[in-house]
Amino acid sequence: MSRSLFALVFAFIACSAHATDAAKAAPKGDAARGKEIATTVCAACHNADGNSTIAVNPSLAGQSYDYLLKQMTNFKAADGQPALRANAIMGGMIAPYDLGQMRDLAAYFSSQTAKAGAAKNEATVLQGQALYRRGDMKKGLPACASCHGPTGAGIPAQYPRVSGQHAEYAEAQLKAFRDGTRANDPAKIMRTIALKMTDAEIKAVTDYMAGLR
Repeated sequence: MSRSLFALVFAFIACSAHATDAAKAAPKGDAARGKEIATTVCAACHNADGNSTIAVNPSLAGQSYDYLLKQMTNFKAADGQPALRANAIMGGMIAPYDLGQMRDLAAYFSSQTAKAGAAKNEATVLQGQALYRRGDMKKGLPACASCHGPTGAGIPAQYPRVSGQHAEYAEAQLKAFRDGTRANDPAKIMRTIALKMTDAEIKAVTDYMAGLR
């Protein structure tokens, strides 16, 4: 195993252990209260049940509670510090809500059933599958499945569900990690991985992930 690949695997293990401990200690939200906000405020972009019909907006249904909560808190500036995940739209949307309400939203969206997606580009399915399942050892690129699971269900707290996610949204996020405009990944894991990927590889693997189930 290459030194860079070993470092990524070690960071993955360390972050996962920390996230699991934090998740056990944190109180959960109330899905019924979260539904009131989700169906009146979030629905315009993410749909009432979290299954977004707009390709540039992520589907939230069935996503890990802990991952959803992390992203919401990262969008919000706090204690005079800028948001860890800079996004003008989400920063404005999440600003009025406190931690309890964000927990409620996370509880609601995580309890919804995610709709299956599908790969659209038959010509790149095999390339996307190879990258997702095996990575590329020559480039020090780990398999996506090592963090997101063989079916794309993710590992709660740090590694999101990617199955069924809009390919357009996932592609934009990988490119944002690559150019540093998104920087809220633990231990720079996604930024390190994305730097090793070409545009064609990103497009192939995100299209493949959309059809995972």
